[in-house]
Amino acid sequence: MSNSRRSPITCHVLDTSIGKPADGIVVKLQQFERAVKDGDLDAFTPIANGVTNSDGRCSDLYAPAKPDEAPPKLQAGLYKIVFHPKEYFAKTDRQCFYPWVEITFEITEPEQHYHIPLLISPYSFTTYRGS
Repeated sequence: MSNSRRSPITCHVLDTSIGKPADGIVVKLQQFERAVKDGDLDAFTPIANGVTNSDGRCSDLYAPAKPDEAPPKLQAGLYKIVFHPKEYFAKTDRQCFYPWVEITFEITEPEQHYHIPLLISPYSFTTYRGS
């Protein structure tokens, strides 16, 4: 995929307990919206779904709907990626303390690419801003 069609938000999941990519983890992207009515409840709205591939990557998380379209434009603001590793660990008969891992991040320059790596094991996780 050329850079002009690349999803502006991508992620990568590595299973540090076995030193390999985590294949088949469901990934959900959400955007923050501040409610100004009905009790002033703040919420994250789902905007995209994906699944990590055999290399642990989800490169098409917020990709164009059709092959000839440009990727959707990001807006400045808060976003959250929710990873669902419980099913991944269950496939290999391993317990998972963190059934969901939620990473909230702020986009200040919407024209940039944002890569969110997740390093996970059954009882720990860490993340950082990738490139």
